[in-house]
Amino acid sequence: MSKLDYCFSNDYMVLRPDRAGPFELLHLLLSPKVGRNRAVEGFTSTEVGSFRRRLAIFLNLVLQLFLLSLAGPVAALGAALEFVLNFVSNVLHGRMEYPDRKSASYRSITGFIDQRVDLDRNIKPTDRQYHAALCVMASKVAYENEAFIRDVVTGHWQMEFVQFYNCWNEFENEYTAQAFVFCDKPVDAELVVVAFRGTPPLDVARWCADLDPSWYKIPRLGRAHAAYTHALGAQRNIGWPKWVEHIKGKPQKVYAYYTIRDAVKQLMEANGKARLLVTGHGSGGALAVLFATVLAYHKEKTVLDRLAGVYTFGQPQVGDAMLAMFAERNLDRPKKRHFRITYGDDPLPRLPHESSAYHFLHFGLGIHFDSFYNLKVTRALSRFTVRSPPALCRVQKKLFFFLINACFCKQFLLLNISQAA
Repeated sequence: MSKLDYCFSNDYMVLRPDRAGPFELLHLLLSPKVGRNRAVEGFTSTEVGSFRRRLAIFLNLVLQLFLLSLAGPVAALGAALEFVLNFVSNVLHGRMEYPDRKSASYRSITGFIDQRVDLDRNIKPTDRQYHAALCVMASKVAYENEAFIRDVVTGHWQMEFVQFYNCWNEFENEYTAQAFVFCDKPVDAELVVVAFRGTPPLDVARWCADLDPSWYKIPRLGRAHAAYTHALGAQRNIGWPKWVEHIKGKPQKVYAYYTIRDAVKQLMEANGKARLLVTGHGSGGALAVLFATVLAYHKEKTVLDRLAGVYTFGQPQVGDAMLAMFAERNLDRPKKRHFRITYGDDPLPRLPHESSAYHFLHFGLGIHFDSFYNLKVTRALSRFTVRSPPALCRVQKKLFFFLINACFCKQFLLLNISQAA
């Protein structure tokens, strides 16, 4: 039987680094009976006979434990760095005021790395690359606070801001999913856009969520990444029911999928010609494609028929072959509507790391740019393989080159993305 009487799946594997001690880690290496290991939640009868698979689980737990040990210092460093950057920015703009995290002038670290907020004026709404250009900016702005996002949408883009959502994760008892919704016009809108926030650069808990290979097998859908399933609003006991009540007595605690789906349906009803775009960067991209996939799972035909596209940027893998086939059957027919855009040697789209223990793979139309911005349409990405010291040096050089390009050459990538999709 399951070690979790509240688990909604009859086939799952969830890693628990909070329960991983020396005995549990040693047990992983020596015994195939992982179902009896406190650090691996699943059915008690679960066995993993392959040592390679158990080693992959062992290494993942060790890495998560190491990262979580740094969570406090990294969070303090991030808060201090963000404060200093905003304070200096205020001074340079003639505002001698204490940085307010909720103000429209407050930027995240991501916002300081790339400070552009305006849309490309050379790309018109009638151009075929307009959807991609709008989505890449929306996925970037999603890292900011509600006031900043509202100011950008209404002031810079001259569009209609609908709402910002800070959504509850029932499994972690935290707010782990953020998104905002906007329309291109206040009346007779032609576009409704949902943009999910990705992983903040110095949020160790979210790093671990991206690394974590845990999964649930959902009937008719396949294996889905556990962390993104949790964040999107799955329910402990029943998984993905079509309808769910919001948390009684706590109206501020809402579930991402259900709340945003209902908002989108209302906007679609009020704007008969509106089409839907869903987007996100990094883990935000994972939430975006999983959101669209669950819409199909619930047979929300009225919404899916008006889905213009799902544009993800640097999206990690979210499911297995069965989920991939389900998503492609519903999102990419009769025409391609899921565009998965990746750049260079970005490590995030390669997570969770390839292993027979994990079952994950990419799907959708892959648009990959190398470090020199050459475009290639692909399904799979090359993997980082480290089997010798020279190989490790090559990986480090690739990552260094990726970071330099990501920080200083984004305008070229944005232009190419807009033209490609």
